[in-house]
Amino acid sequence: MYYFSGQIRESSSMMDEEALVDRNFPLFSKRSKKDCSNQLQHIDIPKQDTQISEECREIEEQKDLGGELSSSFSELGLSEWAVTTCSELGMKKPTRVQHHCIPKILAGSDVLGVAETGSGKTAAFALPILHRLAENPYGVFALVVSPTRELAYQLAEQFRALGSSLHVRCTVVIGGMDMITQAKALMQRPHIVIATPGRIKVLIEENPDIASVFSRTKFLVLDEADRVLDVGFEDELRVMFKCLPKKRQTLLFSATMTKELDLLQHSTNKAFCYMPYEGVKTVDTLRQQFLVLSKHVKHVYLQHILSKREDMGVRSAIIFVNRWRKCHLLALLLEELDQEVAELHSGISQSLRLAAIHRFKSGQVPILVCTGVGERGLDMPMVDLVINFDIPRAPTDYVHRVGRTARAGRGGLVVNFITPNEVELIHGIEAKIGKQLEEFECKEKEVLSEFTKVSKARRVVKMRMKDDGFEETVEARKKQNQRTLAEKGLLKNRKGSKDGFEEKVKSSRKQNLKTSAEKGSLKKRKRVKDV
Repeated sequence: MYYFSGQIRESSSMMDEEALVDRNFPLFSKRSKKDCSNQLQHIDIPKQDTQISEECREIEEQKDLGGELSSSFSELGLSEWAVTTCSELGMKKPTRVQHHCIPKILAGSDVLGVAETGSGKTAAFALPILHRLAENPYGVFALVVSPTRELAYQLAEQFRALGSSLHVRCTVVIGGMDMITQAKALMQRPHIVIATPGRIKVLIEENPDIASVFSRTKFLVLDEADRVLDVGFEDELRVMFKCLPKKRQTLLFSATMTKELDLLQHSTNKAFCYMPYEGVKTVDTLRQQFLVLSKHVKHVYLQHILSKREDMGVRSAIIFVNRWRKCHLLALLLEELDQEVAELHSGISQSLRLAAIHRFKSGQVPILVCTGVGERGLDMPMVDLVINFDIPRAPTDYVHRVGRTARAGRGGLVVNFITPNEVELIHGIEAKIGKQLEEFECKEKEVLSEFTKVSKARRVVKMRMKDDGFEETVEARKKQNQRTLAEKGLLKNRKGSKDGFEEKVKSSRKQNLKTSAEKGSLKKRKRVKDV
């Protein structure tokens, strides 16, 4: 396990460097030599507190020897009301990430917590925040940033549940909902604000009064921090950081460790990092299997596996695809094959997305087909099976997808549909997670006996999509995306890159023709073509 406290890790080479800290964006400060740009404020990195370092090495040694975790939440320094609430919610004792992170947050440290999916990371930061809120209640006390809308709503539910005895007021600020209503809610200064980066940026920029709402915020939380810091949210976060006070605690939590998260070591506060592993990891209770098949029979194998749910002891299943168009087609296909299914993707309205999650979590439908919208953070305890209909391109996305099952110590199964072109991709995932996938056993003749039935249903669904004007909807969405890119000044760059690529292709073709003509082979090729 890896722990570190203080402002940086102990390293002789780093002591000779300086930290570059952007006044408005300290989280993204980076190490650099002394001759770096003068646009950033230079501060010397103070030496590490040896007493804290010894304490951390002691904890690391105890954990390596199998030291016991805290037996109750009261041992972590939480208030009695918080301990009682945890007991009422069935949280008997702290998990590892809670055991290590809660005391550090209560002590005032900035914290980076990296732990497996389903390990209780939300409670690890929500409980100490609510503990401090109870001591000095006001709004806005904490700003929690989520990369997805669905995760934002789930975080709000968990804050309300854990803070039920405090009557905590939470506001969710996400895209796809009415902005005027959200602005009014922020002006009422709720205790906790859970937001997606894009919407909070727009509200701050369009309403100058909203910035002052966050002037006394004590906590900034980036949940699924690797995604928030990795998908181009830097402009949005800069706007938020300008509104936040410098004297605050910054908490970063994720299931996967990336180089972006390592930047917390330059926090202006005392920092603590809990990293029981490096990179990515899946839980031991998860069985990971694969099927190598042609893309033309994927739907047949999917229908076969889903029809055997009861025999496999599967109560509910999530199917992941890479594109929202395929997600919609697959949902309609399964419905045509008499499967009860909900779909979750960016092509439907926010209200329909929330309704799909509610139907699935409540058990009204046993199957959820979704894109990457549903791969992060969503807690669905009854999921026994995850099917990767499409293999994700990044190992981190794979870890988060399969993390929808085998949560909180329970078992689970993931089946990966692999086409011959994706074999190397799955080998890369195996190398990252340090585990080798097993082959999923099924009888090929039994599966292919349903080929005609599934093919017919697929033709019916495609005709229905055409009659419903689905392609027109897709084209309208493309045009909307192009307008958005144009407004941000990105469309011209993309077009320029495309034009430049086409020019290179044409130039290459001309050069090849010229070379062939010089060698006397061009005329021969033309004769062969004429024949």
